[in-house]
This record gives sequence, structure tokens and C-alpha cells, in this order.
Amino acid sequence: MESPPLPRPLILGSTSRYRHELLSRLGLPFQVAAPDVDETPRAGETPRTLALRLARAKAHAVAQMHPQALVLGSDQVADLNGTPLGKPGNHEKALAQLRQMSGHQVVFHTAIALVCHATGLEKTDVVQVNVQFRVLQEAEIERYLRAEQPYDCAGSAKSEGMGISLLEAIQSDDPTALIGLPLIRTCALLRSAGVVVP
Repeated sequence: MESPPLPRPLILGSTSRYRHELLSRLGLPFQVAAPDVDETPRAGETPRTLALRLARAKAHAVAQMHPQALVLGSDQVADLNGTPLGKPGNHEKALAQLRQMSGHQVVFHTAIALVCHATGLEKTDVVQVNVQFRVLQEAEIERYLRAEQPYDCAGSAKSEGMGISLLEAIQSDDPTALIGLPLIRTCALLRSAGVVVP
């Protein structure tokens, strides 16, 4: 059975392959557009506030180019005792992040924003995932990084892959949030905007 037509075109304002795969699970037609957003944290900005600001900025950046569409923006920031940890980008930074997180609890804030400029719609949410890291040996970190190369993942922890072996526990009410898009909350935002899911 085909899904009902969407009230407006849906656009994912992200180039993340993880978010693309997750949103695809809902069986909704959507397009992808790359938002041009500076992700530099502001002075004194908390990790949660940073994630929410960037999710909104990404959604609005794409909505400016597609004002009639529903645009979904998202961002994730890892929080180690109040210090934001973003995507490492390379091996050295990932190594430093995992050394820092070894034996600690890290909070991953995954923010979502649904925006439509034509209607003035803006709805946001933030999902918190508490992750307890094992005490990690240097050789474990190196083996993981060489095998997984998670340089595009906030906090270097790719939980849907080998990164799960670095952890002791995960606590969240939205299990896909840690991968990059909280689908339970995303469905709720889409329904509130008139999208039929499923």
C-alpha cells in the first residue's frame, strides 16, 4: 500500500549518510539539500544549546532556498562534563576524544528542527542519550579507529558499528538518536505538521 501524499515536499537539510538512511526507514519521499552553516560553537554555549541552534540554522538555511517545503534539520553534539565534542575529522582528534571519554559518561544531544518558511512553521526537539564508556586501553582505541574510521561521527563513537564495543551502557527513550536522527521524535514532529506516518 502506498503512503498518502505529503502535504508539502519534505527535504532533509543534511549531507549525513546516517541521517539519510534513518529517514529512509519511514518510507516517505524526501529530497536532500546541503545546508551552508558555520558549526563553530559560540563562547559559553552549552552542548545542548549548540545542537539545537545548529539544527535550526540548518533547517532555515535550506528553507530559504525551498520556502514551500517542510525542511528537517538535525545536529548532534557530544557533551563531556559540559565540553562540546563534535566530529573529529581526523585520526588524531578522534584519538584525543576517545582518550578523554574513556571511563566517563558522555551525554549526546541530538536536536531536530522542522521548518516551513511559507507557513511560518518551526518545531524543535532535543533528545538526550547517556552513554557510559568503558575504561579504554590505547591499543583498543587504535584498533577501533583503524577499522571504523569514525571521523564524521560526533564524539568518534559509531554505536551502530564497532563503536558499541567501547561502551558499557546506553540510556535513551529514542534508540536511533545516538546514530544521528531520533526517529520517534521526528515522527511526532512530522505528524504535527500534517504528514501521515506511517
